[in-house]
Amino acid sequence: MNRHLALELARVTEAAALESGRWIGKGDKIAADDAATTAMRNVLGTMDICGTVVIGEGEMDEAPMLYIGEKVGSSKYQAVDIAVDPLEGTILCAKGINGAITTIALAPAGGFLNAPDMYMDKIIVGPEGRGIIDIDASPAENLRRLAKGKNCNIEDLTVVLLDRPRHDDIVADIRKAGACIHMITDGDVWYWVSAELRRECLLPQR
Repeated sequence: MNRHLALELARVTEAAALESGRWIGKGDKIAADDAATTAMRNVLGTMDICGTVVIGEGEMDEAPMLYIGEKVGSSKYQAVDIAVDPLEGTILCAKGINGAITTIALAPAGGFLNAPDMYMDKIIVGPEGRGIIDIDASPAENLRRLAKGKNCNIEDLTVVLLDRPRHDDIVADIRKAGACIHMITDGDVWYWVSAELRRECLLPQR
């Protein structure tokens, strides 16, 4: 990807953020999401790319979306894959809470996994967790490995986790292991980005 496209993507996210920002604190997450999606689609349509959305948001909850398979851009050339969430943290935006962001990523055609909108297990950690954690291991086992890698006790670790009923077993496993939990309602992508900047460790899942 060239520098020109990177600058163009900044315009895309800026437009989505500005339009959804008009809905901050107004209690309408669908309107906020729709504003971000429309703005993002419009700016993508002006870019000199032949883009295909391969990872989108909105199918599961019938929210406004850039749908998977949608073609964007003004060119027949420079084929790219696009992963996008026009408004990550719609509830945060609607309630006027910090943490909502607009996100997009670009790769050469074939560079992204073409997947439906679905829940996926994920683990996010800082650099100390590289090569240590295992997506197939239990939360307790990963906490033991991470504590060893960071040369600390499990009790010194804090896990950031989305507050969802489907995570009840994970919560029980983490607490039994001895780590603290910071529950969040939405916005796990923003927590990952901010944690990277602060070099904190996170283990949000699904």
